[in-house]
Amino acid sequence: MSRTSVALEDEEKQRCPAGASPPHFTPDTSHSLPERLNLEPPVSAVETSPSPSSNGTGLLSLPWEIVTQIASHLPAQCVINVLPQVCQTLGKLGEDRLALQLRAQKLSGPAASFPVGPKEDFDWSKACLEMEQLIGCWTGHENQAERQEEAAGGVNSENLVDMQLDVDLNGAAEAGEENVQVQSQNASDSPHLIASSSTSSPLEHIILPSGHIADVNCVLLLGGEEALCVSGSRDRNVNLWDLREGPRGKLMHTLTGCGSISTHRGWVWCLASSGPLLASGSFDSTIRLWDLEAGGAERRLIQCKAAVLCLSCERDTVLAGSHDQKLSIFDTRAADPLVKSLHLHGDAVLCLAADDQYILSGSKDRTVALFDRRAGKLLQKVKLSSYLLSLSYSGREVWAGDNRGLAHTFSMHNSSLTPVSQFTVHRSLVTGVHYSPGALYTCSSDRTIKVHLPCAPPKTLCTLHHQAGVNGLSIEGGTLAIASGDMNVEVWRHRCEESESI
Repeated sequence: MSRTSVALEDEEKQRCPAGASPPHFTPDTSHSLPERLNLEPPVSAVETSPSPSSNGTGLLSLPWEIVTQIASHLPAQCVINVLPQVCQTLGKLGEDRLALQLRAQKLSGPAASFPVGPKEDFDWSKACLEMEQLIGCWTGHENQAERQEEAAGGVNSENLVDMQLDVDLNGAAEAGEENVQVQSQNASDSPHLIASSSTSSPLEHIILPSGHIADVNCVLLLGGEEALCVSGSRDRNVNLWDLREGPRGKLMHTLTGCGSISTHRGWVWCLASSGPLLASGSFDSTIRLWDLEAGGAERRLIQCKAAVLCLSCERDTVLAGSHDQKLSIFDTRAADPLVKSLHLHGDAVLCLAADDQYILSGSKDRTVALFDRRAGKLLQKVKLSSYLLSLSYSGREVWAGDNRGLAHTFSMHNSSLTPVSQFTVHRSLVTGVHYSPGALYTCSSDRTIKVHLPCAPPKTLCTLHHQAGVNGLSIEGGTLAIASGDMNVEVWRHRCEESESI
């Protein structure tokens, strides 16, 4: 008997109690694949069952079903990214869609449905990688945050007040921000969440040095390896931060145009970027474009007819939703930048998301519109019982947050937008949503940030409690940044080796 056979026999005896027969690995698809999972059929046996090793003593000499079972206990990162570098045969494990579906179902839980949208062309590899990374980073982080919050005095939930959207949109737009009073407050004086000094968590929480003197409305992570952070505030300024400088990042400068003392003349409400192009939208009815490669120099100003409430950038195109019910398309290279002004809604356009084919927009008129950019026509309008404040989509799945604390899900298929379901995730306005195949982040004016697995219903891994309302969030490469109602920008990022050694 070979050494390998003896080792396997000894291991089998240790796993099985005396008198019990060893387990058999004969697959029984009628019992292991319940019909409710609605899993896709496996790839043909020719593709998924490589020939065993002729050596007779290696891993590949085992039946392929056993190799697959062993791989199911390895991290997705190992199966998808590492094993293909070992050999071509083991690399096929990361291409087994059935195995990836089973892994995702196990992560989301037996009672959950995943994905929420169409399974066709769904990126199972990315979903499994993101789900396992999310679980590893955020599970247990909530307890640390709560302990820090209790030490700081806790959150007074009795004083919870929703953001008054009508006042913000109408009052600020009409007043032009000229009489808005702001008060300075240092980040070190804030009683909200304090950066964790514990090294047990893979994430570190930092509060960027004081740079704004009013509520921060929007935040955007950009640059290689989450190097830069941009924030827009009701103090009318856009700040550019370098997250690589020092333990808490460094304020590089405040973006200002020629002869200006502030970035805008009204509240900065939204940000968007594409490559080196950064766009900021304001209640002063302008969009300002900035060149990040030139250190944040102003590229141009686009004059609009109403307060700019949401933005999206793609290459040399800027999309803007405004208070005058319009969705405008601008070409940043043209002398007259306005390409088209779309009147898709009957009230202010509050949120939008776009790719090279579609534009999705949500309005205070309680509708969400789907516009085909290539055909130049409105494809569909869906009427809701509430209005959307935030939108995010990837592939064919859309997640959105509304004014009642609900997360809405939609399916995009064959140029059609179909409502799928809705879930209560917060107690008040859902001011920010970020969705990717294996991750879902939400924030709210109810003073919480939540991290979920994007299944139905969402599986909440962590709830971070804040002292003030959270006005927006940005996600890039596993780093989370939030715009806070207490004048600060806060970041959760992977702990670097230097900070672990401190």
